[in-house]
Amino acid sequence: MSQTNSIAGRSTSSAVKKLIYAAMGIALGMVTSYIKVWDMPMGGSVTLLSMLFICLIGYWFGPRYGIVTGAAFGILQFLIDPYVLSIPQVLFDYPLAFGALGLSGFFSNRKYGLQIGYVVGVLGRFIFSTLSGVIFFAAYAPEGMNPWVYSALYQGSYLGTEGIITLIIISLPPVAKALEQVKKQAMA
Repeated sequence: MSQTNSIAGRSTSSAVKKLIYAAMGIALGMVTSYIKVWDMPMGGSVTLLSMLFICLIGYWFGPRYGIVTGAAFGILQFLIDPYVLSIPQVLFDYPLAFGALGLSGFFSNRKYGLQIGYVVGVLGRFIFSTLSGVIFFAAYAPEGMNPWVYSALYQGSYLGTEGIITLIIISLPPVAKALEQVKKQAMA
């Protein structure tokens, strides 16, 4: 086999491997999104680490793979449990918000990169969800309450709670060690 074919084979093999890991991340994210610690009255919930599996793809393979995986996850969330006011609202609440979880990929080579990347990904999702709340759901804010404050408190209550729980779990030494081993396998 020539060197060109060998390189192309490795590139194809690597792409397939990344696709398989991304599919597993989406599947694990979907399954854990149904394990709800608590459900918010107008959408959103604290789940058992569902955002982590999307952030891991970004962390392992970079922001491009993470954002695409997150957007695909968001579209799947929409297809399974849609809430539609308008096309822009759907874009903000699903592919953009979940795609932002892939921002974790910008921190893959840093000390505490998974923790930092996870926080940045969740903050990205928080920003899109908060904007959606202000633009499309401001009428639900209590009388006299600023829609920005209302939306930020609403989104922050469930995203922040899940974020803190996940950060604690992934910072536990046995979990951190296990995730590092999976990263090595994913990158091999």
